[in-house]
Amino acid sequence: MSSVLIFGASGAVGGFLLPQLGAYYKVTAVSRVPRVGWMTGDLNDARLAWPVADIVLSLGPLDAFSGWLERQTAAPRRVIALSSMSAESKRASPDAGERALAERLRASEVRMLELGAQRHIDCTIFRPTLIYGTGTDRSLAPIARFARRWHILPIPIGATGLRQPVHAADLAKACAAALEQSAAYGKVYALGGGERLSFNSMLWRIRSTVPGPVLPVPVPLFALRLSGGLGAAALARLREPLVADNTDAARDFGYAPGAFLAQDVLPGSA
Repeated sequence: MSSVLIFGASGAVGGFLLPQLGAYYKVTAVSRVPRVGWMTGDLNDARLAWPVADIVLSLGPLDAFSGWLERQTAAPRRVIALSSMSAESKRASPDAGERALAERLRASEVRMLELGAQRHIDCTIFRPTLIYGTGTDRSLAPIARFARRWHILPIPIGATGLRQPVHAADLAKACAAALEQSAAYGKVYALGGGERLSFNSMLWRIRSTVPGPVLPVPVPLFALRLSGGLGAAALARLREPLVADNTDAARDFGYAPGAFLAQDVLPGSA
């Protein structure tokens, strides 16, 4: 039975992934907060002695993980790590902070693949789109909570850019499916959900899951800017498509995500 070390196991994807691996692998889940049956540790702690693992999955910040991987003397044979579509979508952002984020992500991706080539590690990187499914994301979940609390839902006028939200459960399936697929070695995949819809269409779907009446309030984009709720770069992206082509992932490891499930933006809170 191969050993698997999972960073970020307490996050959205980890909650769906752990049950899938437990029957087939010897899994060590890592958390910075003590949990029964888990390893307590921080991958930024260079003094910590880590268990040797055949497979390592990183579901958290990629820059920290690439640094961890570089420090290890005993290399795993297989690595799967989550990056973000921000590596591409924010590359030319007018916001300096967003450009810096994109650069960090891309540099971490390159470093991971270089380490894989140098140390014979079969690396795969996923760039997911908008992740949802556990109520912990910082994009859709806050919108749903606002609508539930105030029974008002701002609808940005002109927010026609396509989105492809991906459920955390589908990303977990992708990790499990790609583990032993040699076709995925040394590659970077953009992963989106199974449905493309405009940003405003997502909001209307979320509205339909909120109990009781919810008043939709059309808001001009300039008003959102003046309110300080969104910066210029974020507002511009409301008109731009942020989608992924799943063709390569479907071919290489059978990736088949489902449609957008608005009720899962805040699961169990209806």
